[in-house]
Amino acid sequence: MQTRVLTVDVMACSPALLLMDRNLLARKQNARLDKQNDLGWKLFGKVPLRENAQKESKKIQKEYEDKAGRPSRPPSPKQNVRKHLDFEPLSTTALILEDRPANLPAKPAEEAQKHRQQYEEMVVQAKKRELKEAQRRKKQLEERCRLEESIGNAVLTWNNEILPNWETMWCSRKVRDLWWQGIPPSVRGKVWSLAIGNELNITHELFDICLARAKERWRCFSTGGSEVENEDAGFSAADREASLELIKLDISRTFPNLCIFQQGGPYHDMLHSILGAYTCYRPDVGYVQGMSFIAAVLILNLDTADAFIAFSNLLNKPCQMAFFRVDHGLMLTYFAAFEVFFEENLPKLFAHFKKNNLTPDIYLIDWIFTLYSKSLPLDLACRVWDVFCRDGEQFLFRTALGLLKLFEDILTHMDFIHIAQFLTRLPEDLPAEELFASIATVQMQSRNKKWAQVLTALQKDSREMEKGSPSLRH
Repeated sequence: MQTRVLTVDVMACSPALLLMDRNLLARKQNARLDKQNDLGWKLFGKVPLRENAQKESKKIQKEYEDKAGRPSRPPSPKQNVRKHLDFEPLSTTALILEDRPANLPAKPAEEAQKHRQQYEEMVVQAKKRELKEAQRRKKQLEERCRLEESIGNAVLTWNNEILPNWETMWCSRKVRDLWWQGIPPSVRGKVWSLAIGNELNITHELFDICLARAKERWRCFSTGGSEVENEDAGFSAADREASLELIKLDISRTFPNLCIFQQGGPYHDMLHSILGAYTCYRPDVGYVQGMSFIAAVLILNLDTADAFIAFSNLLNKPCQMAFFRVDHGLMLTYFAAFEVFFEENLPKLFAHFKKNNLTPDIYLIDWIFTLYSKSLPLDLACRVWDVFCRDGEQFLFRTALGLLKLFEDILTHMDFIHIAQFLTRLPEDLPAEELFASIATVQMQSRNKKWAQVLTALQKDSREMEKGSPSLRH
């Protein structure tokens, strides 16, 4: 009975209860919405800010701007900045110009202005860098075009004017000036052959004979034979075998970065043939370490037989023969002559070297033995060879003085160890024009005596090579 009455009361009060339930439900829904809207203040939230909150933040910003006397809203960066750009900036750079997400308070005007200035400065700097890089590339292109045009004109001059009239023109002023600027690669081999000459009268047939003997010798040693050539009877089998082993070892270390002279390379057999043929042609000299670099440079510019002819005649020059036959007395004479001109041209550096007991043999031997082909970049070494073929041995020592003069300021602040390390490992990016400008300032004249006269005077003196030789005091 009670239950029935209660049911009736509830049913009787149902309209009022339903109204209360709706009000309660509405309050709960509003509470949930408020809670969701509160999440809009979280960083990077996806829920938008409450409308009142947005209005409130804008009101606060407007009040701040009115007090500061600034415009109510800075101009849009997209309208005032980007439309004037010649290129679209990187996204990381442009971030400072983007408006903050809608769920974050807007930037203060002062901060927005600061960011805009920073951005404009970054754009200006980027434009400057791009302009500078474009100017550098344009300058390089112009220089390359100028160089190619110069080389093309020089090739025509050498082929059409100089080479056909070599005997009458090679020593003219015009040719000497053109020679100093560097011989074009396409005619370099021909000019070198003419300049070096063939005083030994070596023919292609003689090269074939020497090469055949070298191959026979290699075959005998590879099979363990004991055959001895009649002309080699004065030289022990051990010496000949040592030369063959040294050739094999040196070839693998010749211009390793080029990878053309090593085993399997396109010029390996050619280099091996020239060095082997020379040991048969001059068994009294044999193979000496450093010859492979000279032969390799010639191979890059001449055919095999012509390279052998130039190689043999080049090594027959007095300076090269003194070094490759290891004539200590004559080598000391060359060092003494070099020091005469060293003191004449670079007295301060000469005194510094003397103070540190740095003798010329420490750095000159490698330079002379390889004719700078190992110490200098290959293209620069070829330019040194150009003038060396024209001027002879004195240019080798003039080049040495040019290198010392070029690095004089650095060398004067080094001790013995660092000087020796620097000169035996010269910088790889050595500019050709700077080196030749330095060489041009070197005077190969001392007390009115030229290189040949000084060398002759020293050769007349004792082999002890004391400083202040009597022949130089007159």
